[in-house]
Amino acid sequence: MTYVVTESCINCKHTDCVEVCPTDAFHEGPNFLVINPDLCVDCDACAPACPVEAIYADASVPDSQRKFLALNAELARHWPSINKKRDPLPDAAQWTGVSGKFDHLQHP
Repeated sequence: MTYVVTESCINCKHTDCVEVCPTDAFHEGPNFLVINPDLCVDCDACAPACPVEAIYADASVPDSQRKFLALNAELARHWPSINKKRDPLPDAAQWTGVSGKFDHLQHP
């Protein structure tokens, strides 16, 4: 099993989860974080640390968010690793709780 970052992270990018990850499994894009499934050890430290509840165990990802399973794996191969907490994006508070943010995901 692995953990997966889902849509709630888009345009928020809180990094509380990064700080508690024992394997540096997080990778950072312009407005989103992902978890490298090859590095995730299923410790469950990240999910409770996420203030916007964007992280799920892969078996618990809501059906509407299942595309994020493959997306996390794909983007982790291209984005740099992050292992230190940073400030959330400037407009994070305005994006918290907003649904339908997939079209705002910035990736190559």
